[in-house]
Amino acid sequence: MEVEWLMLADHAEVINNKLYAMGGGWDVLTVNSPLPVQQACGIAVSFIVDWNDDTNRQHDVAVDVRTEDGQTIWSMGGRIEVGRPPGIRPGQDQHVQIATNVGLPIPAMGTYVLVARIGTVDQPRTRAFNVVPGPMFGAVAPGG
Repeated sequence: MEVEWLMLADHAEVINNKLYAMGGGWDVLTVNSPLPVQQACGIAVSFIVDWNDDTNRQHDVAVDVRTEDGQTIWSMGGRIEVGRPPGIRPGQDQHVQIATNVGLPIPAMGTYVLVARIGTVDQPRTRAFNVVPGPMFGAVAPGG
């Protein structure tokens, strides 16, 4: 079993194990508001579950967002279980996708890392993204 991929999006949801994403695949977040901010975003993850050893069993999964120094600023965990649907080829790995939409707390500019893991796999899948100031960052409001 493994984390197949993970993605950041403006919005993401999974219906009938199909991913629906809007504004998906970004790795740069442009911020125009004073920090800290709550950034609305979708997080989507796909897991591969091995037919022989891992179907019809529960597996712990976790997704975290960390600062570049390793501090966790957001996390979620849960369990997945996938069976062996009738009619599929014996031995075929199963894919399970999850998605959530969150208000991600962004404390500062810099690099962040999205981390996903399943079970006790030693190597989680990671995806870095950068938070950068936009053209209106620090602008003084009219009359202010």
